[in-house]
Amino acid sequence: MENSTVQFSLDNDREKAIQDIIREVNAALLEKGYNPINQLLGYIMSGDPTYITSHKNARALIRRVERDELIEECIKAYLKSIGL
Repeated sequence: MENSTVQFSLDNDREKAIQDIIREVNAALLEKGYNPINQLLGYIMSGDPTYITSHKNARALIRRVERDELIEECIKAYLKSIGL
């Protein structure tokens, strides 16, 4: 078995669409009084969409994005925020 690294990359349009979805879902969660970090983490870890409110169609929106894409966007945003 070969030990090689798989490279993963999103195109710019897809990346922008994912960022927009995360913003909309975050806003819907805040409007309903939820902690967006806890709810998004619960969804990413479990795959259970009930962590995301259906308010403003947030649950349907988040399901348009693969969980690995959500993780990638979060890591990119974090690394950018610390100057990397």
